[in-house]
Amino acid sequence: MNTMIYRGYAARIEYSDEDQCLVGHIAGINDVVGFHGDSVTELRAAFEEAVEDYLEACEKLGRAPQKPYSGKLMLRVPPEIHAAVAVAAQVSGKSINQWAVEAFTKAVQP
Repeated sequence: MNTMIYRGYAARIEYSDEDQCLVGHIAGINDVVGFHGDSVTELRAAFEEAVEDYLEACEKLGRAPQKPYSGKLMLRVPPEIHAAVAVAAQVSGKSINQWAVEAFTKAVQP
């Protein structure tokens, strides 16, 4: 997975064949913040500028900027999966939270 991160915000990047450039949006927030560039270097600069502009606009409007993610994740899983996770965590000497963080980390790393 290729991701740009700046000040805790992640960018979703796509290529626009119509515009012949890279187009990005800040991911994980409801506000729509986009940017573009003709190269990775331009795209990174535009992303950082977009984040800074977003934070400044929120401050001028007197509202808190949306945070990409809080770090809290609630899942609904079948009871048998919950039990298997609890056993796997206990066997490895970890809490369910520690075990899950390791499992999620392995799943999203290349």
